[in-house]
Amino acid sequence: MFQKILIANRGEIACRVAATARRLAVGTVAVYSDADARAKHVAACDEAVHIGGSAPRDSYLRWERIIEAARATGAQAIHPGYGFLSENEEFAQACADAGLVFIGPPASAVQAMGLKAQSKQLMEKAGVPLVPGYHGANQDAAFLQDQAGRIGYPVLIKASAGGGGKGMRAVEKAADFEAALASCKREAAGSFGDDAVLIEKYVQRPRHIEIQVFGDTHGNCLWLFERDCSVQRRHQKVLEEAPAPGMAPELRRRMGEAAVAAARAVDYVGAGTVEFIVEQREGGKMDFFFMEMNTRLQVEHPVTEAITGLDLVEWQLRVAAGEPLPLKQDQLRMHGHAIEARICAENPDNNFLPATGTLQVYRTPPCAEFLHPLPLGEGGGEGRRARVDSGVREGDAISPYYDSMIAKLIVHGADRAEALARLDRALAQTHIVGPATNVQFLRQVVRSESFAKADLDTALIQREAPSLFHRRSMPLPLAAAAAVARTLLDEKAQEGRDPFSRRDGWRSHGVATRRFEFDFDGERAKAELSYLHDGGLFLAVGDAAGPLVVDTDGSACIDIRFAGLRERVWVYAEGETDHVFGGRGAATIVSVDLLAHAGEGQAETGRLTAPMPGKVVSFAVQAGDAVRKGQALAVMEAMKMEHTIAAPADGTVAELLYGPGDQVAEGAELLRLAAT
Repeated sequence: MFQKILIANRGEIACRVAATARRLAVGTVAVYSDADARAKHVAACDEAVHIGGSAPRDSYLRWERIIEAARATGAQAIHPGYGFLSENEEFAQACADAGLVFIGPPASAVQAMGLKAQSKQLMEKAGVPLVPGYHGANQDAAFLQDQAGRIGYPVLIKASAGGGGKGMRAVEKAADFEAALASCKREAAGSFGDDAVLIEKYVQRPRHIEIQVFGDTHGNCLWLFERDCSVQRRHQKVLEEAPAPGMAPELRRRMGEAAVAAARAVDYVGAGTVEFIVEQREGGKMDFFFMEMNTRLQVEHPVTEAITGLDLVEWQLRVAAGEPLPLKQDQLRMHGHAIEARICAENPDNNFLPATGTLQVYRTPPCAEFLHPLPLGEGGGEGRRARVDSGVREGDAISPYYDSMIAKLIVHGADRAEALARLDRALAQTHIVGPATNVQFLRQVVRSESFAKADLDTALIQREAPSLFHRRSMPLPLAAAAAVARTLLDEKAQEGRDPFSRRDGWRSHGVATRRFEFDFDGERAKAELSYLHDGGLFLAVGDAAGPLVVDTDGSACIDIRFAGLRERVWVYAEGETDHVFGGRGAATIVSVDLLAHAGEGQAETGRLTAPMPGKVVSFAVQAGDAVRKGQALAVMEAMKMEHTIAAPADGTVAELLYGPGDQVAEGAELLRLAAT
C-alpha cells in the first residue's frame, strides 16, 4: 500500500478519498486554488499545496503544477477524483512519466473511452449493443445536420469528449438543430477543450442504467451490479439508486457481462462505469444500448457501496498498488436498497439556475461516514442508515467557479419502500440557509407518484412537473405561527428581571392584540395574536385560528401547538426573515414593517440583469430589435454550464451594456428594454 497520495481534486470527492486513506493510514496531500484556501478538503488532508487562481483553468486543470506538488511532498500516487483531470489521458501519461502512480486506468484506456465516437466503434467490435447514430470524425455543421435527418428526429447531440450533461442537447426538429449544435460545441470546448460532437437517435422513454466495473493488473475484471440514474434535469443526474427497480436477473446478467466485455476491450484497470440507455418497450420488454464508459469513480458510487458493504476507494488504492481484486464475481452479494440525492445550490423553479452565497446554516441528519448494510435484524439508529458526503461546512461560500453540488445524501433500507421513507426523513432533516437549494424539490420528486411506483425514465421530472415546481411545501398558517413563535421567544430572551420589561401583553382590563404582517412567497399575509387573561395566547392566520402554545429547549427547534396541530419546526432568523423547516416542508417568511415600507415606489422596470456571476457568451439581439416575452436574448456561462437569459416582457432593445467575453457580477445590468 502507498505511504502517501496526492488528491488532485476538491470538494466532497477529495474529502471522500481522504477519509478512506485516513482509515488505511495512508498520508494525504490536498491541492487548492485561491478560492479554496480554507476549504474543507484542505483541512481533511495531512498536507496542502497551493496551485493557482480560482478558475479551474488556473489551478485544478494545471496538471503540471499538480505533478510538481506530488514530487515536492513525496507523494507516490495521484488520485484524480472525478471531473477536472480524472479522464485526461495526457495527465494520466504525465503521471506515469514522472514515476507517479495514476489511481485509475492506464492512459490508453482513458484515451480509448474518452472520445465517445471512438469508444462506440470499439464497442461495436466487442459486440456491445449501440444506439443508432453518427460517431465519425466529420464535424461540418451541414453534414451533421444531414446525419440527424438520416437518423430521424428527435436526436441527441453529445460532446464527444464530454460527460455530466455538458455539451448535450436534445433536438426535436430540424429547425432547431443549428442553434443547438452551436451551443453544444461552445459548451464542449469550454468544458473539455474539444468541440467535437456525435449524433444519436433520441430513445423514447429511456432509462439510464449503469454498471460498476472493476479491473486489476492481474487480468481480473468483474461487475458490481447496477445503478439506475434515470431521474435527471438538464441531462444531469438528480437521484440515483441501486439496484435498479424492476431489473430482471437475466437482464442484469447480460448487462453486467456486456460491461465487462467493454472494459476488457480496452484492458481496463481500476474503477469504471459502463453506462447504458435502456429502452422500455410494450409488455415490459427492455433493450439496452451502450452509451459511454466513464473511466473513473462516479459521483453516485456510494449507493453501490451501501448495497455491497464495500469501500470502492479502498479497492482503487489496492488495485493501483498492484494488489489483485479482493473478491471474485461469485462472492459479490447485494443487500437491500440504497438511494442517493444530489443536494445542489440552485433554483428548481427558475430552470435550475445555479445559486451562489454563504452557507449561513448548514445542518444535516445524523449520519455515518460510511454506509454499509447491517446484518438482518440489527438496529443501529438513524446514523447507521444515512450518509452525507460533502465538501463544505457551515459558513463556507458556494462560489461561481465550481460545480453547484453542496452534498450527496445517501440512505439504505431493507427494500426500496424503506429507503424512500428514510430519504424523505433525511431530506426533512437537511436545513440550509443562504443560497437557494433543491432540497424541497427533491422531497417533491421522492414523493411523486412516478418515483414512488418506480415508473422511471429520463423524462420523469417533465412528466411530474405540475406537482414538482412552484409549490408551497409548508402551509401559511404553520409558517406564520413559527414566525410569531420565534418573535415571542426572542422577546422573552431579552426581558429583564423588573416587571416593566416584560412583553407578555398583560393589561388590567381588556385583551391585548398584536397584528403581524408577512411576505410569504410574494404574497402579503396577516396574523393577529391575542394575549388572554389566563396567560394563554390565541392566534388567527387567515381561516386558521386557535390557541397557540410554544415550547423550546433554547435551540432553533420549536414545538408549536396551533389550530389542532402539533409540529416541531426549526426556525433560523436572518433579520426580519425566518427560515422555517419541518416534517411537512420548508418556508421563508418575512416580517413586514408597514411604517418602514410606507412610501416605497414601484420596482424599476426595463432592466435585464445577470442572475449570477459569470461570463457573457453571446447576445441574440441588437439595439433596436423588437422582442417578445420569453425570447432568448443572451447566453451566459457560469458554474461550467451555459444559461439562456430570456426577455421578461415584450419590448424593444434600447441598449446592450456588455459584449461577448465580458465577466459580469450578479445583478449587473446586461441590457435595457423599452416597453412597447
